[in-house]
Amino acid sequence: MNERTTHTLWRPTGPEELALVEASEWTAWPPRLPEQPIFYPVLNEDYAIRIARDWNVAASGAGYVTRFEIDADFAARYPVRRAGGQTILELWVPAGELEEFNRHIVGRIEVVHEFR
Repeated sequence: MNERTTHTLWRPTGPEELALVEASEWTAWPPRLPEQPIFYPVLNEDYAIRIARDWNVAASGAGYVTRFEIDADFAARYPVRRAGGQTILELWVPAGELEEFNRHIVGRIEVVHEFR
């Protein structure tokens, strides 16, 4: 059997981006806006919760934490960036590569937390 190794990633998001993910049938992230050159899923759930709860709720009234699997070999091409403390880690994916990134998502994107 030829099973792929995957990494679990989380993405804190607001209601507008989540609606676009839902429109993709939970299989892809929408293209970035011109002022968003990087797509950055995060490497741990706690960090995603803090962003969704503290930033997304303040900005748009609701915050969501999503979880998804990505092919580990593919994900290895992107640098892990520390955005603060030891556990504040993000995967930096250039906006122009997001379509290819989406093709390497394994399974569906799921909502695991909701904050209002």
